[in-house]
Amino acid sequence: MFMMKSLNRPLNAWEPFVSAQTMDFHYNKHYRGYCDKLNELVKATRYENMALELVVKESYNNLEQDQQIYNNASQMWNHEFFWRSLSLSESEKKNYIAMIENDFESVDDFKQQFKQAAMSQFASGWCWAVQKDNKVAIIKTANADGPLTMVGVKPIFCVDVWEHAYYLDYQNRRADFITALLDYVL
Repeated sequence: MFMMKSLNRPLNAWEPFVSAQTMDFHYNKHYRGYCDKLNELVKATRYENMALELVVKESYNNLEQDQQIYNNASQMWNHEFFWRSLSLSESEKKNYIAMIENDFESVDDFKQQFKQAAMSQFASGWCWAVQKDNKVAIIKTANADGPLTMVGVKPIFCVDVWEHAYYLDYQNRRADFITALLDYVL
């Protein structure tokens, strides 16, 4: 049985960047929905006792049969990584900034490119800072997809660009949400 990972912080810990109401809705409705649906879908299947990462990878390789399992498992994993991205330690932030400064002209240049990628993600999806070929890169993925199924790609942090992640606070101002997130994370 899959369990929701704790945020390890109160829902208002990210204010004013993200309100407690948005975090409550995002965590307790969307994320919980993926967890509950995944548990329902994997019952009495080969996936039932697998680790979440393995379910994502195995169901991705069998999309024709296991598309719903993949979508819910991947969304659950992506959200867990998003919560982690919002809770980086100061040493992790410093490490990521050093990596970014090494591979981009500046942190501001990285932020601009990341924001542009996140803004160009049509409809729902994710934008990721990843490590690829020993360099920081920016990728975007649609729907439930993420870097977990990509060979040689290690996620660093991400932004959820599905509207449920920001709409209560930012309405249709995705750019403002992304700017605020990047300022908060970095």
